Amino acid sequence: MMLQLAMAVLAVVTQAQVALAAADAGEQAQDAQASPFGLRLLPQLKPMKNHEIKVGDDWRNYYVHLPPSYREGKPTPVVLVFHGAGINARIMAFFSGMNCKADEAGFIAVYPNGSGVANTMLAFNSGKLPPEVTRYLADDVAYVRALLDDLENHYSVDRSRVYSCGISNGGMMSHRLAMEMADRFAAIAAVAGTLTLDREDCRPSRPVPVLQIHGLSDWIVPYDGVSEQARKILPFVSFRSVDDTMAIWAELNHCDPEPVIEPLPDKHNDGTVVTRWIYRPRQGNAEVVLYRIAGGGHTWPGRKAPLPFLGRSSEEIDANDLIWDFFQRHTLPAGPK
Repeated sequence: MMLQLAMAVLAVVTQAQVALAAADAGEQAQDAQASPFGLRLLPQLKPMKNHEIKVGDDWRNYYVHLPPSYREGKPTPVVLVFHGAGINARIMAFFSGMNCKADEAGFIAVYPNGSGVANTMLAFNSGKLPPEVTRYLADDVAYVRALLDDLENHYSVDRSRVYSCGISNGGMMSHRLAMEMADRFAAIAAVAGTLTLDREDCRPSRPVPVLQIHGLSDWIVPYDGVSEQARKILPFVSFRSVDDTMAIWAELNHCDPEPVIEPLPDKHNDGTVVTRWIYRPRQGNAEVVLYRIAGGGHTWPGRKAPLPFLGRSSEEIDANDLIWDFFQRHTLPAGPK
């Protein structure tokens, strides 16, 4: 079996079952892509614009959702939304519900597609994988650079307000982009995905504001890092704990190493309690913020978990609202003239 499938098992291969859950509920599937098992993947989703680009020798694609307020010639913010391993861009659009937030807030939502199996079980090269694995994966940093260049050729993009977010492997990819493409992204957010890079490879060209949302009961990307059980199944996979990820970003962004901890009101009887950890910058405004969800699983808060064994999805916070509120506070600094 291809190694991309092994990556999918570790991250969010289970999320591909969104299709089965939808089918069980009797919802009509509309996706043009079929799974390797002959099942259609998505319940009804409004069409998005599909763009293809050539990166090296490979053709890659991405999807674009334009808000109703979009006007050609008016620079518009952009949010890249990265799927987890084992699913694809269209499933991520459904899973996250980010198109609704884009319509409300007026930003362009962009869904990159990873590489992998049958254009369905895909993953991103988020870094720190051995050569026997990376040889099967694309150069996704090069892909994202090409995507952003292509996007600017088609749409009116506000280059000072380009952002990245994602879940699981997609959150890990967002962390990598902040490290290696700080010249293009104003800020990033990661849900249930942490840093994968070695410390010596964490060298962004400038401080990058970071938002992290993570459940303490996430067993797929555990809060404390790769579990011993996961190491036995996939010994080549490594990702950092949430605390380690926050400490590295706090250091890089010249923040206080000790966060200000603020419990949030417990408004819903959903089995989750949220605490906000704020690492305040000593200089500049590249803040580092963590929403730590006691009882939270491998889910997108504010959206219903597609399957029970992914864990609880908190109703105390809405990931889309938090992500956009965070992004609105940050723009890409002007470069030298």
